[in-house]
Amino acid sequence: MNHQTVAESTTHLSAEELAALRENLHEQRLFRQEQLRLLGGPVTSRAEDRLRQRAAAQTEVRVKLAASARMVLTDVEAALTRMDEGAYGACHLCRRPIERERLMIVPQARYCARCQQVKEAQP
Repeated sequence: MNHQTVAESTTHLSAEELAALRENLHEQRLFRQEQLRLLGGPVTSRAEDRLRQRAAAQTEVRVKLAASARMVLTDVEAALTRMDEGAYGACHLCRRPIERERLMIVPQARYCARCQQVKEAQP
């Protein structure tokens, strides 16, 4: 559009209306520039930060669960070895038999209830 056509098509708008429209367009331009800057740059919104934190927390939980599973697996395998060797059911500290009830609940137990309490009380 050339200048003359613009002038002819805007004759029905007052100077104040044109100024308001110009201001609105400037605001929209600034908004879109900012929007494009944010979309093109590193994501730093609060929602994205929360998603990253949640993913990190879930990873931490999975790591802890895996470590716990490895520890229990080691205990279970050791209990099976003790069974094979005929040493299953004897406390590792006092050498007395581990209570049947305890073994029914925790079959991989290495200690009788009394010695387990002593172990847990140690720093």
